[in-house]
Amino acid sequence: MNRDEEKLLQAATKALPLAYAPYSNYKVAAAILTNEGKIFTGVNVENASYSLTICAERAALFSAVSAGYRSFSHLVVISEGNGFMPYPCGACRQVLMEFSPDLKIIVAGETGNIMRTSLAELLPYSFKQA
Repeated sequence: MNRDEEKLLQAATKALPLAYAPYSNYKVAAAILTNEGKIFTGVNVENASYSLTICAERAALFSAVSAGYRSFSHLVVISEGNGFMPYPCGACRQVLMEFSPDLKIIVAGETGNIMRTSLAELLPYSFKQA
């Protein structure tokens, strides 16, 4: 893992206890790196009305966009709670694609498994601006 990826993994790990997952008990945290080198984190925040839940990836991205950033190089997503690898869901993939089609993604499950992929690999047929 390179230095940027290590920093992202540390940031996501630090944010993970802040996740609010009383319904699924599946905590997820994400850290996204801007092209300028700034890191933003996010966690999943569940709601009794499941459709109102927000994923960690979008929480991190929306925080960065709210601070004025629009391009990103890397995203790390980590989880705890059920052993699944925390690949971004379809909604997160499409929202991330809006800003950084070349985004590199690292997912880390609670068992210590780490997978590297890209947004383009995860979402080869995205909606695009006209």
